[in-house]
Amino acid sequence: MANTSIEHFYSNDHDELDGFLKKFQELKRKNFVEAKPFFRAFKFGLARHILWEEEILFPVFEEKTGMKDNGPTVVMRHEHVLIKEALEALHDKVREHNPDSDAQERALIEILSEHNDKEESILYPAIDEMASDKQKKSLFLKMQEVPKERYETCGCHH
Repeated sequence: MANTSIEHFYSNDHDELDGFLKKFQELKRKNFVEAKPFFRAFKFGLARHILWEEEILFPVFEEKTGMKDNGPTVVMRHEHVLIKEALEALHDKVREHNPDSDAQERALIEILSEHNDKEESILYPAIDEMASDKQKKSLFLKMQEVPKERYETCGCHH
C-alpha cells in the first residue's frame, strides 16, 4: 500500500465494492444463500471505506485546504448519510431473504456513482498532490489499524 497513490487505492476499493454488489445481484434470484456473503462483503467493505474517509482521509484534506466547515468533504459526509440510508433499505431486503431489491439497489447505485465520481476526480487527486509520501504512508498505516469491530456490525444474525 505504501507506494500506492490515494487515488489508485481508493478507486480500486470502489471497484472491488462494485464487484461484490454485482455478484450479489447476479446470484440473489438463483441462490440467495450463495448471494448473501457478497452482500455482506459489500456492506462491511462500504462501511470500512466510509469510516476510512471520514476519520482518516477527510481530516487531511480539511487541514491542508482549510475547508473544514465548507467544501467537498461537507458534501461528501452528507452523501455518506444518504448512502448509509440506502444501504440499510437494501439490507432490510437481504435480512428478509427477499431478492426483489432492484429498486433499493438502483437508489444506492445512483448515490454511490455520483459520489464516487466526485471523490475520484476531486478529493483523491487533491490529497495525492498535497500530501507527502510520508503522510500517505501514515494514512495507509492508520487505515490498517482500524479494528474490524468498528465496521463489521449490522445488528442481524448471520
